[in-house]
Amino acid sequence: METTAYDNKDGQTSAASPWAAVGVSAFDERLYQAILNQPDAGLTGWALLTGVSPARVREVCDRLLALGLLQPPDSMGGIRAVDPRVAIRGLIRRRETESELLAATAEEMATVFEAGLLREEPSRLVEVASGEGAIAARLEEMYARAEHEVCLFDTPPYLAPAGPQVDLQADLLSRGIVSRGIYSATGLEDPKVLSRAFRMVELGEQARVLPSVPLKLLVVDGCRALLPLTASTAGGYCAVVVWHSAVTEALQKLFEMAWQQAAPLGQAVDDGGLTESERTLTRLLAAGMKDEAVARHLGVSLRTLRRRVSELQERLGAASRFQLGMRASQRGWV
Repeated sequence: METTAYDNKDGQTSAASPWAAVGVSAFDERLYQAILNQPDAGLTGWALLTGVSPARVREVCDRLLALGLLQPPDSMGGIRAVDPRVAIRGLIRRRETESELLAATAEEMATVFEAGLLREEPSRLVEVASGEGAIAARLEEMYARAEHEVCLFDTPPYLAPAGPQVDLQADLLSRGIVSRGIYSATGLEDPKVLSRAFRMVELGEQARVLPSVPLKLLVVDGCRALLPLTASTAGGYCAVVVWHSAVTEALQKLFEMAWQQAAPLGQAVDDGGLTESERTLTRLLAAGMKDEAVARHLGVSLRTLRRRVSELQERLGAASRFQLGMRASQRGWV
């Protein structure tokens, strides 16, 4: 249907009105206005008002009825307009629904389009980025293009200072986009990494921990992924961007499986019963860190650490570290 101009009664085109946005032509609008102004004129009167034949008026009335602008004829065949406030809202809702269906169709067709491109030229699937600058540029681009969710595996080695990525994630969260991160417990032994992880949680990231994470990985909206090609930074560092394909779907599934197995990494809640040191201790224990690493973070000896853990266990009536974690979680401490 045209949206820029419509034929008038003389066969000439006229500039589109706001009605065009909801599928109403210039003549549809003119007849509807005539019915509103002269509701009792009938087909013959409306034909005279609009300068067309009664048959043409009947044809357009059927269209207006289908659009919801007219009421069905009464027992005497009389035609009445629907209140424009009600009718136009209905037209807008209908057009919005059609637009949503069209958008959904576009997504489906885009999937077919991308699959065709990959079959024609498989090299479109991946793009290799070499060096810190190139990888940082791809990372920034992927965060900027995120629309729904970003999923992240975080584990050593770290290529560069984390500041820029923290800024990218903070901006992401400020836009209302979901961010989920899975951190390796070994990585969190680094005080800077642990501090960054807790900072992201404070900003709204959903974070969890595993004893080890299989690889560094970023998945954006389930359809684009960034992962390393080299296991270490020695001799240069390369990463690969993978576009929407069975590979990105598999990487998203890998993340979801790890997410189900990972333990939450959250902020301890101060219920009035924990000291600052105890709150920090519960968070570190919940992260799955080894005693040696926890002791280093707290600046205490192993003996002192184990005494504090025992005190917390006794306080909660927990017979084991696992039970301590469960009861601390139930109380909202982690």
